[in-house]
Amino acid sequence: MASADTLNTGILALVWNSGPIAKIVLAILLVFSITSWALIVEKAWQLRRVRRQTVEFLRAFREGRRPSAIQSAARKLRESPLAQLYAAAYQEMAGMTEGPDRMLDDVDDGLPAERLEAVNRALRRAAAHEVAQLEHYLPFLATTASATPFIGLFGTVWGVIAAFHGIGQQGSASLAVVAPGISEALIATAAGLGAAIPAVIGYNYFVNRVKHWATEMDGFTLDLLNLLSRPEPKVTR
Repeated sequence: MASADTLNTGILALVWNSGPIAKIVLAILLVFSITSWALIVEKAWQLRRVRRQTVEFLRAFREGRRPSAIQSAARKLRESPLAQLYAAAYQEMAGMTEGPDRMLDDVDDGLPAERLEAVNRALRRAAAHEVAQLEHYLPFLATTASATPFIGLFGTVWGVIAAFHGIGQQGSASLAVVAPGISEALIATAAGLGAAIPAVIGYNYFVNRVKHWATEMDGFTLDLLNLLSRPEPKVTR
């Protein structure tokens, strides 16, 4: 325990006694790290809400109530991509002459092709918007993952240059002269990796989740279009 305290004290002392460039580099890496961790936590909570609300929406959708009743449930579940797709389709049909409920009741052979195409376009627009919402903040994680190791490397190179400059001034290359400068330089590399590794893991995980929900939206779009094109519109009740 004492050795760990000594190590922590030594690292803090190196950071405190480092030059202005090293402190700037470490401050930048600290900002990247704190921000990326905040975004990782926020994104995890967002995806949790997405999953929970989607389960609620699918339960309401599969109960087979009227379109207006499903739309009422979808409006309350704004975090669910599938609910927003249904809301977009409903809104598109609401702009048509008959309205969604009456239209689906009166049409014997499903929606006409031109109306199906209009609904399909509305669904594609909504899906693109939902994917963009799910991808929000992911570019920052990608930037953190790719940039912070190089920022840390810059700090390391600068520290090594300062260490060699110290050797020239001292006229000695003994370990006592070289070690503090090299240690200070390597802290920047460690800080860069410490900021980059969580960002890489978080980015890859969230990208896979976004792909999952994009696939779910594609499947729901096809299911909804098939439902609207069936000659038995009463199944939407």
